[in-house]
Amino acid sequence: MRVMVIVKASRASEAGEMPGDARLAEMGRFNEELVRAGVLLAGEGLHPSARGARVRFDGDRRTVIDGPFAETTELVAGFWLWQVRSMDEAVEWLRRCPNPHDEPCEVEIRPVFEADDFGAAMTPELRAQEDRLRAEVDAKRTG
Repeated sequence: MRVMVIVKASRASEAGEMPGDARLAEMGRFNEELVRAGVLLAGEGLHPSARGARVRFDGDRRTVIDGPFAETTELVAGFWLWQVRSMDEAVEWLRRCPNPHDEPCEVEIRPVFEADDFGAAMTPELRAQEDRLRAEVDAKRTG
């Protein structure tokens, strides 16, 4: 199963403060463990919300809202995408992770939808389209 591991923002991350050498080294070692175990699929830190935007959808209307956004603890500062056997395995990996911030924080783990999760709504045609699109993405990334 794939899971997204969501690192919530902190006051410091929203202020654009970069982690120090020690924190980067700790996270680098942890990421190396994830890679060696075949768990890590992707992972990135995100710039503060002041550099971002949101688009609000209301029927056919689209409204752009520029950052920064309020409620720092509800914002995302970074993420990993992991391939694990179960949520229990994901939790065990995350328990080994260094604290991403210099202050208390929360990191959320959420399963990623797979095609089978959509049941009958994922028709053979839609499944073929999904497979074709994934193959195109892989080809562009590796080619």
